[in-house]
Amino acid sequence: MARYAMAIDLSSCVGCAACAVACKLENEVPPGASRLWIRLEESGTFPDLAMQYRPEQCMQCADPPCVGVCPTGASHVNDDGIVLVDAETCIACGACIAACPYGARYFDERGFVGKCTFCEHRLAEGRVPACVETCPTLCRSFGDLDDANSDVSRAIRAAHRVEVLKPEQGTHPKLVYLDAPARFGLTREGVLR
Repeated sequence: MARYAMAIDLSSCVGCAACAVACKLENEVPPGASRLWIRLEESGTFPDLAMQYRPEQCMQCADPPCVGVCPTGASHVNDDGIVLVDAETCIACGACIAACPYGARYFDERGFVGKCTFCEHRLAEGRVPACVETCPTLCRSFGDLDDANSDVSRAIRAAHRVEVLKPEQGTHPKLVYLDAPARFGLTREGVLR
């Protein structure tokens, strides 16, 4: 089986939010909810200021804290390492929302918890996630970490910096950030294992 991951080159992201719009449309995300959002971070003081856009979504953790707290088993990891929620089994108790250190889950008005699935339905058709396909700057790479020739593996090898959010959580995210300026505090600790 594959071990899917995504890399986002922050030096190329322009914060256009095409990825977020594509995600909402592709996955019929209800109004007021988001599976993917763009954070704008500022660093420094005048006159030495800098900013960066950082898309955020489910980090598809190798050690997902949301799965262990689910009382029904609705939150689970599939054979490809994608963290999913079975809408039929989910009772929308919110335990997984509270357990996610990235704020990447939401209550769906249809009675279950929603989150990024790496567009699992598209992967089954041999396609990439909608956010990857839509990005006008091509800052997103996706693929199988166990395939040295996949887009994501090549992007990670070519990057000067590879980092994750909140490594202190010990979740080992499979969504990584490439070439972020050092001043924004991302760290290499906890990167892909």
